[in-house]
Amino acid sequence: MRAILHVDMDAFYASVEQRDNPSLRGKPVIVGGHAQRGVVVAASYEVRPFGVKSAMPMARAVKQAPHAIVVKPRFSAYAEASEQVFAIFERYTPLIEPLSLDEAFLDVTASVGLFGAAADIAKRIRKEIAHELNLPASAGIATAKFVAKIASDLAKPNGQREVRPEETVAFLAGLPVSRLWGVGPKTEEAMKRAGLVTIGDVAARDAAWLEERFGASSGKHLWELSHGIDARDVVPDRAAKSVGAEDTFEEDLTGTEVLKPHVHAQALRVARRLRRASLKGRVVQLKLKFADFTLITRRTTLREATDDGQVIYRAALELLERAHEGKALRLTGVSVQLDEDEAQLGLFPAAAPKSSKLNEAMDRIAARFGSKAITMADIAGAEASDDDHHRSEKPVDKPKR
Repeated sequence: MRAILHVDMDAFYASVEQRDNPSLRGKPVIVGGHAQRGVVVAASYEVRPFGVKSAMPMARAVKQAPHAIVVKPRFSAYAEASEQVFAIFERYTPLIEPLSLDEAFLDVTASVGLFGAAADIAKRIRKEIAHELNLPASAGIATAKFVAKIASDLAKPNGQREVRPEETVAFLAGLPVSRLWGVGPKTEEAMKRAGLVTIGDVAARDAAWLEERFGASSGKHLWELSHGIDARDVVPDRAAKSVGAEDTFEEDLTGTEVLKPHVHAQALRVARRLRRASLKGRVVQLKLKFADFTLITRRTTLREATDDGQVIYRAALELLERAHEGKALRLTGVSVQLDEDEAQLGLFPAAAPKSSKLNEAMDRIAARFGSKAITMADIAGAEASDDDHHRSEKPVDKPKR
């Protein structure tokens, strides 16, 4: 019987801001960009009763909660906190599947004998995050990823919920079909027309009936999920096909010089994750989302596999300079695709590059003192600029000019 955790940080970006600025604690906080053009990146629980939520246009959020305090995002601070959270995860299992900066699946099946029941492991993880990082987290515990994810959602904020195998069908039964993975608005509407409003309605039908109406693959998928059947494994970086990092900007950015520090920081984050998992890759990919939401990817293949952030950055920068074309961007991302062949050691492995000792030293410093303890000059300059903006933020009814 598997033991799967889904750990999700609560209002992560907003919680980091409230932690770092005590004057914001207990107050309605919106993390976002320009009051008229940007979108809400995160909303504290204090502002959510007013209908404010992530991805909402800032203009609408400000209208609904005029008393809220708006702070500009500090993505470097969130990335650092994320690395510290994942370091706590690694104390309990190497089987960690990151979903984003602030959530992950953990397979603790093999950890139960050492640390106790899965629910106890979840409690320990949440307690250590709260004690060491002063941040709240919620957790779901189940035998399947799908169920664990829903359990953590329902446990928010700052709680946990365990769904035992014998409780799974009853736990899911009363939830709307929109909770089923893969069910979007169109499929939900089709299911409602077929009389399927809750997950329990789906579970009550035969698999053959569902396959006849929604197709063999989709019908089987819906039936299995309605019974809590989800055989997908937790896929850690070591078993993943690629390792990446990306950031959405609070305001569109234009110009290679402005974008360089962000791409550089992403390359370094990817490299640290590669080294942590003892992985290397040859294919570097750059992801760009423009102001009009057009999404493109560009990639290049290196002569040798690498886990060096500077090598990855130089490759990503070349891609950026060719693909950017001076257009405004709202997102950049850097990833390295892994080749199974690279996991195999050659008969006569090449000598480690000179940069490996520097990377090892930087990793040790970051692990002990945090990722901001040592960094590159261009990234430090960009972070200092972000901190200046952060310190000058005011309540939304007195916007900064």
